[in-house]
Amino acid sequence: MADEPALVWHSPKAPPFHLAGFAWFERDRVYRRMPVHPPYPLSDGVEALANNTAGGQLRFQTDSTRLALRVTLAGPADMDHMPASGQCAFDCYLGAPLNQRYLSTGRYDHHQTSYETRLYELAGHASRCVTLNFPLYMGVDDLLVGLDEAADVLAPPPYDSDGRIIVYGTSITQGGCAARAGMCFTNILSRRINREFINLGFSGSGRGEPEVARTIATIERPALFVLDYEGNSGGIEPLRKTFPEFIRILRDAHPDTPILAISRTRFANEHVDPNAQGERLERRDFQRKTIDDLRASGDANVHFLDGSDLLGDRFDECTVDGVHPTDLGFMRMADAIEPVIRRILGAQ
Repeated sequence: MADEPALVWHSPKAPPFHLAGFAWFERDRVYRRMPVHPPYPLSDGVEALANNTAGGQLRFQTDSTRLALRVTLAGPADMDHMPASGQCAFDCYLGAPLNQRYLSTGRYDHHQTSYETRLYELAGHASRCVTLNFPLYMGVDDLLVGLDEAADVLAPPPYDSDGRIIVYGTSITQGGCAARAGMCFTNILSRRINREFINLGFSGSGRGEPEVARTIATIERPALFVLDYEGNSGGIEPLRKTFPEFIRILRDAHPDTPILAISRTRFANEHVDPNAQGERLERRDFQRKTIDDLRASGDANVHFLDGSDLLGDRFDECTVDGVHPTDLGFMRMADAIEPVIRRILGAQ
């Protein structure tokens, strides 16, 4: 409103704000999911999609009665099967860790690449824990946080551990096609497990290349690696080459860090394509056997989760296009994956 006090605009790149989900931010100072100068050559797809901010979070505490954002995106909304609120917008949760509740999503003219949006206006100056989820399928070139002039800004409550949960995979891992950022399954899990999650889903480009594995292996403080890239693997023969090698590279760099492999969800075409289920089961069984063989050889820190039932019995009703989950699908995925991660972390 024209007569309300002006907001003060803060850069979130310095304390007490805390950025999560960008493993190389302290070095590169950009909202990017892989290094600006990677130590190993990455595919064009990974290089481009690394600028999408899936899984990024901004965390802080404030008693401000108002919260607004000024955002500069790398491009306009342009997806035909995913809402711009998931592709390009931030959403807002309030509450301490493990008690976060959704409040709002930034709204703007989706033809624009720069916008200002109000996320809340609340009565009273009570201190609130804020978590903002970054856009899933777009780059963020600049971000400013608007708060009341006299508002306190404090660091967020700490994680239960500084160990990171690193999830590598496909478009589904990246969050396609959640209606808003907080409904990507890694973001859902971050509200249930008080750890930093690193989302390394690369739409169509999560192919398990050894260069990607070596880059991921340089991330500091890994508590768990999750491999969910079967859907981009290119079939059983490429998977036979990349999957054991990906695990070997991670294991060489981190001898004791748990690794969880998840086979892919069922796609709707299994209803009509007699080969679809057989091909999926062949890849699932190969991954399971690889993990079983590693465990038999003495590596107790490798694990397998069959993704066949992650979406439940009516799996086809949980997708936008027969492949990519809706918010319902992502919630079901998180429900199934959460106890497995808890069990693995609890055993450490």
